[in-house]
Amino acid sequence: MRYTSIALLPALAAGFLLTAALAPRAQSRYEAPPRAVLSGDLASPWLLQLGNRPTRDGTKSYPVVRQQQTYRERSYYRPAQPQVRSQVRQGHPARVENVSVRSAPRRVQRPSNELDPRFLPQVVQYGGDYSPGTLVISTADRYLYLVMENGEARRYGVGVGKEGFTWSGSHKITRKAEWPGWTPPSEMIVRERKKGRELPAYMEGGPENPLGARALYIGDTLYRIHGTNQPWTIGKAVSSGCIRMRNEDVTDLYERVGVGTRVVVLNG
Repeated sequence: MRYTSIALLPALAAGFLLTAALAPRAQSRYEAPPRAVLSGDLASPWLLQLGNRPTRDGTKSYPVVRQQQTYRERSYYRPAQPQVRSQVRQGHPARVENVSVRSAPRRVQRPSNELDPRFLPQVVQYGGDYSPGTLVISTADRYLYLVMENGEARRYGVGVGKEGFTWSGSHKITRKAEWPGWTPPSEMIVRERKKGRELPAYMEGGPENPLGARALYIGDTLYRIHGTNQPWTIGKAVSSGCIRMRNEDVTDLYERVGVGTRVVVLNG
């Protein structure tokens, strides 16, 4: 009996050591597992499915979702910025975890220096009683029409004369010029001087010249159809009677019409 007990001592010792080793593991079964660290390259929907789980303290943990910002060129409907919910976990006041919530697109106000898309060139149906090749300008609608065949017209957005500087009539193009120089009328020089602005007697043609890239001179008047270095004024009544176009548009029109083209200006 004595010898049997001595022989069992190694087996008992091994069993004790095995029990001691397994004890922490058995206890860990009842503890919350450590927070998983997720790779940042996982797709957002998977992250959202893995998140929103209750933690030991009863709060919810939200995984961090990083959205890549995309831009739609010249789009006036912009997606709303993601709304961010912040939650501070109890016991960790310095740790803030965010989740992005996508909301529906919202219409934003167009900045004043951006052109309304309806003033970009386009071919439209036109039923006016004018022969093809005629230029018809509606100062009320802020459009210039180049009448075409088959009841169509090529329409451009224009800037027109401000209040007190509108006019109407029928004339012909008497001259064309590329990157024209500008000689301000004496009346304009006096008028602008009263406002505290001194105009030059003459300005060479170029990108800084207010007549822009091209000019079509209307009859024997002081008015022209010309480009502008202020394209955001297209669609507005801001000039002293001239018809303004974007430099790209007046260059296109310049190539389509010649000296002698009829110009009809409708006021109203």
